[in-house]
Amino acid sequence: GVMLHSQSVESMLAGQDFPVSIEAQFLGGDGASERSTLNVCTPGTNIVIVGELIRRHCTKSSSVTYHGDMWVSAEVVVYADSVIHHLVEGDTVMTYYQAQIDGNDLPEGFPLPDGTPLGTGYISLQAESHPVEFRDIEILKIK
Repeated sequence: GVMLHSQSVESMLAGQDFPVSIEAQFLGGDGASERSTLNVCTPGTNIVIVGELIRRHCTKSSSVTYHGDMWVSAEVVVYADSVIHHLVEGDTVMTYYQAQIDGNDLPEGFPLPDGTPLGTGYISLQAESHPVEFRDIEILKIK
C-alpha cells in the first residue's frame, strides 16, 4: 500500500509496529473470493466518513476485485487535512475527511494529542506481507 501523512522513521518509538499514518491498502484477489482494493487502514489515526468519526482500523472501499497478475491503476488525491479520495482505474472508490491522530491507538510517549489534524507528513510505499510492484509513480502538487 501507500502510507500517507506518515510520521518519519526517525520519530518512531521503540516497539512501534507501524508509522502513525493513513494507509491506502492494495489487495489483490485470491481467484475466488471478492476482496476490494484501495481500502483505508488507520494505524494511530482516525478519519471521518459521511460525518462519522471512524475508529475501526480498516474500512473497505467500493472497488471491484482484481484477480490474477495485472497492472491496476491507483490514485490517491490528498487535500492536506481536509479530504482524501481513492481512485482505482479512474473511478472514485472511497472518500474520507479530517485525517487525525487517534489518541487511543498510539504508542506510549507519542508526542501529538488525540484529534491533531494530519496535514503534512511523509509518503511511504509498503509491502507488508506479500510481493508488490509499483511503476509509473507520480507525485503532483495540487494547487
